[in-house]
Amino acid sequence: MSAQYGMDSSSETENELDLSWHIFLKPEKQLKSPADMPQWISSKAYSNIVGFILTLNEAVKNKKISDEYPVSQEIEKMVGLLETIDGWIAETPPIDQPQRFGNKAFRTIYSRLKEESPNMVEKILPSELTPAVPELCTYLVESIGNDTRIDYGTGHELAFVAFLCCACRVGMFKEEDYPALVLRIFDRYLYLVRKLQTTYRMEPAGSQGVWSLDDFQFLPFLWGSAQFYDHPRIRPKSFPEEEIYNSFYKDYLFLAAIKYINMVKSGPFAEHSNQLWGISGVAGWPKVNSGLIKMYKAEVLGKFPVVQHFLFGSLLTMQPAPPRSQFSSFSTMSSTEPSLQSSPKLSSTSGAFLPPPPGLAPWAVSRHSGTMAPTLRQTTHLQKDQNNPSQSTSDQTTEDTSPDTTCQGCL
Repeated sequence: MSAQYGMDSSSETENELDLSWHIFLKPEKQLKSPADMPQWISSKAYSNIVGFILTLNEAVKNKKISDEYPVSQEIEKMVGLLETIDGWIAETPPIDQPQRFGNKAFRTIYSRLKEESPNMVEKILPSELTPAVPELCTYLVESIGNDTRIDYGTGHELAFVAFLCCACRVGMFKEEDYPALVLRIFDRYLYLVRKLQTTYRMEPAGSQGVWSLDDFQFLPFLWGSAQFYDHPRIRPKSFPEEEIYNSFYKDYLFLAAIKYINMVKSGPFAEHSNQLWGISGVAGWPKVNSGLIKMYKAEVLGKFPVVQHFLFGSLLTMQPAPPRSQFSSFSTMSSTEPSLQSSPKLSSTSGAFLPPPPGLAPWAVSRHSGTMAPTLRQTTHLQKDQNNPSQSTSDQTTEDTSPDTTCQGCL
């Protein structure tokens, strides 16, 4: 279903929302087959998601979680919402069941969020944004995992990004909130979903094992590498060291993710997390960050098994994005490489995200032209430990499971 408006859609641009007549929609699935991927790649939804991720990437460069940055009431309310969901876990202990993974008690959490999220989201939105509640709630519910398979993966992480992106598009969060969106809200979200994963032994959604960065998440590494962008002491080679991640994980998303991986996996880090081990051989964080941007677009946004369940409403639509010739504000940027200095611009009226400039467009990125590949450490890919709690037996159609050595090219 395409986005519907109360008048000719041409009167509402990609970057401005007239909330006085805009009609919100409950998001629905529109990606039916791999043949729909070109339409997705050229859609307004894709442009807004990429622009949002890159904007937040710029906002958290060289910032620690404990640094000073604006924390609005809206940020605090959203953190409180996540804490409320977290509290439900203590009230919903795992049940005794024959299978080791996918504890069915998770379905109680999911059902409760589906039922109560409209009221929860309405409480944190300004009254004039109440019509947006059903659209926002859909992404929030999708962001904690799948209640049928009892699994979690980067597609669910993407749903939470969509929730935050839509909240910005309607004006709930302002430009000054961007650092806190990552360092407060997204950090709290990670704590919640990791707790869900460990409590209910959730399956990775089509785990790629050692061929991927992590069984469950991607963005803590992308935005986390931005936090280290010009760090004077901590280098990429340092993050696998126990002393480093144990000392600094509270301030850095990247190190918190490394600590969590080492908590749930056994064996040498180079074996169970080969891609991350390879990143530790890169000379500096700017190359890590730009490489992860390319990898995210290729391995998450560019893979049908990951994005096939993405939902489209009135804020994130499958309508074609404006032609690249309209991006005059980015005319000075390179046409082949992402800019490490400039972030996508925002509409001053609505907080909506312009599509990425030509240098960030998916058709301009070669998965085999990354600058980091020659410096990666080469290690042998090994099978995961059979006792690894993150090993997947879930429906393999949810995310790509085949070994994909082109990931190395993205870096």
